[in-house]
Amino acid sequence: MTFRSARIGTREARPSFAAAAEVHLDAVYRYLLLMTRNDATAQDLTSETFEKALRAWRRFDPRRASARTWLCQIARNTALDHFRGEERRRRREEHYAAEPGEAAEPQLPGPLSAALRAGLAALSAAEREVIALRVLLELDGDATARLLGISRTACSTRLSRALQKLEEKVGDDVHA
Repeated sequence: MTFRSARIGTREARPSFAAAAEVHLDAVYRYLLLMTRNDATAQDLTSETFEKALRAWRRFDPRRASARTWLCQIARNTALDHFRGEERRRRREEHYAAEPGEAAEPQLPGPLSAALRAGLAALSAAEREVIALRVLLELDGDATARLLGISRTACSTRLSRALQKLEEKVGDDVHA
C-alpha cells in the first residue's frame, strides 16, 4: 500500500496540490465572494490564497484537517489581511478627502432570488461568513469553529442567529 492510497482515520491520505485546488477552487472563491461581496476582490483573494497554499503545501497535514478546511483557513487569513489593509487605506483617504465616495453594492452571482440577495446583504460580515462556511462549503461545526477561532457552541449560536435573521429578512421582502 502506498502513502497516496493509505487512509488515515476517516480522511483520505494527502492529495496532490493540483487535485485539491481543482476540487476546492470554486468553493474557496464563493466563500471569499460572500465575505467581500466584490467579484474582483474575491478573484484576487482566491488567487492569493492558492499562491500561499502552494508555497505551504508541504506543511499540509490531512490528519489535522481536510484540504477544504485548510484552504478556507488560508482564505480567511488572506481576507482578514485584505480587510485590515483596506481599513488603513480608507482611514488615510478619509484623512485627506473631505467626503469619501461610496462604492456600489456588488451582486452575488448565481440563481439567487432578489429577496435572498437582499437578506444576505443585510447580514453582518460575521453572519455571512458562518453561513458560507457551514452551508455553502458544508464544513462541519468543529472545522468551522476552528476556522473562526470560536467555540463550537458559539459557532452554532452564530449560525442559528444568522439563519433566523436571514429568514426574517427574506420573509419580510417576500411579503412586502
